[in-house]
Amino acid sequence: MINNAVIFMVVSIVLTFVSFLLDKKKTIAGLRKGLKMFKAIAVPFLNILILVSLALYLIPQALIIKYLGVNSGIWGLTLAAVIGSIAAIPGFISYPIAATLIGQGATYTTVATFMTTLMMVGIVTFPLEAKYFGKKVAALRNGSNFIAAIIIGLFIGLLL
Repeated sequence: MINNAVIFMVVSIVLTFVSFLLDKKKTIAGLRKGLKMFKAIAVPFLNILILVSLALYLIPQALIIKYLGVNSGIWGLTLAAVIGSIAAIPGFISYPIAATLIGQGATYTTVATFMTTLMMVGIVTFPLEAKYFGKKVAALRNGSNFIAAIIIGLFIGLLL
């Protein structure tokens, strides 16, 4: 069976070749810009990936199961929501983290809550958001998104 990543790479290479045939200058400029963007994101991406990998390695699986597993109840959900609200992790890194947490014994409910708060709630970015939109709007947005994330997590738990 062919992996989706292989299909994606083959299609990308073919389309890049077609683009090159249609407009050589634009294709080369696009590839250079993409490489420049990749270089800019590679170091921060690797740093966060290494830190998260070390953290998941150092945290025993029993601890993950205890605090984020089936028997963690409302406290596991709350812990996932709070950590997700505080963490400043880019979205593209959160998916491998989620897969690892599920593999380590965390429930879909807690992981969905963690992922949703990670994307929708920003405690770390609150001061900047408050500066541009006002404290009331920033607090209302973060608070309503926090509640929505918990509801989404519970809904995912019911589905899975």
